Amino acid sequence: METKPSEISSSKMFGGYNRRYKHFSPTLGCSMNFHIYFPPSPPSPSPKFPQVLYWLSGLTCTDENFIVKSGAQRAASKEGIALIAPDTSPRGLNVEGEADSWDFGVGAGFYLNATQEKWKNWRMYDYIVKELPNLLAENFPQLDTAKASIFGHSMGGHGALTIYLKNLDKYKSVSAFAPIGNPINCPWGQKAFTNYLGENKADWEEYDATCLVAKCHDVSATILIDQGEDDKFLHNQLLPDKFSEACKKHGVPVLVRLQPGYDHSFFFIATFIDDHILHHAQALNL
Repeated sequence: METKPSEISSSKMFGGYNRRYKHFSPTLGCSMNFHIYFPPSPPSPSPKFPQVLYWLSGLTCTDENFIVKSGAQRAASKEGIALIAPDTSPRGLNVEGEADSWDFGVGAGFYLNATQEKWKNWRMYDYIVKELPNLLAENFPQLDTAKASIFGHSMGGHGALTIYLKNLDKYKSVSAFAPIGNPINCPWGQKAFTNYLGENKADWEEYDATCLVAKCHDVSATILIDQGEDDKFLHNQLLPDKFSEACKKHGVPVLVRLQPGYDHSFFFIATFIDDHILHHAQALNL
C-alpha cells in the first residue's frame, strides 16, 4: 500500500492552490483523502514558509466540504497560511453497521481512538495528531509544520478543542464554530462514546473539552468560539455554556460570541471565517 500521498486534483484560488491528495493510512487501515490549500509563494528569495492550520469538519462531511464552501482561502492567502482539511473517519472498511446512521460510523469519527474491537480502526485522534503531521513534514518541505494551529465545526469543533487541550505543545491556538462542547452530556456524544469507547464514563472524559479544561493550567492563547443563536442543535447537543463555565472556573481564556440569527450551516461559517483565520495568524506569528 502506498503511504506517500499522490495528488488527485488541483485548482487555483486567490493566487494559491487547492490540492487534494490520497494516501494509505497505516493508522486507520484504509485509503484516506485530504486537502491542502497552499497560499501564494512569497517573493523570492524570502525564507518564509507557510504555517499550518488544520480544519476538522463535522458529522457527515468529507475533506471537501470546507474547501468548497467556507471561503477560507481568501484570508489564508492574505495571511500566508496553509489550510489542511482531512476527512472525518475511515472509509471503505465495510464494518457491519458503519453506515446505518448519519451520526455514527462513516463520516462520524469523533476524533478519538476507539477502544472497542469492532471499531478498532476508528483512530482519528492518532491520525490527526500523529500520522498526518508526520506525513506533511516528510512530503511537503515547503510547509512550516513545526508551527500549527487547529480549528473546526460541530463534531470537528469538539475535535479541535480536545486535541488542542491535550497537546498544548503542538498547537499555537484553537478556535471553533458551534462545537460539541460537552459530549458526555449530549445524545451525539453519548451514542458515539458508548460504541467507540465502551461504558466506562471515565474514558469518555478524555475526549470531552469541558472535562479536559480542568486539567489545563497553562493555556495562554484565548480560545475563540462562534455560535449561532438560531442553531437548532444549540441547547440539546452543543452546550457551549458548559464549556464556557468550565473555562472561567479554571482560568482558561475563552471568548464565546453568540451570533444572532445564524444557524449551524456553512453560511454561518463563511460569515465569520476571516476572524478565525486572523485569530490563528496572530498566534502563529508570535
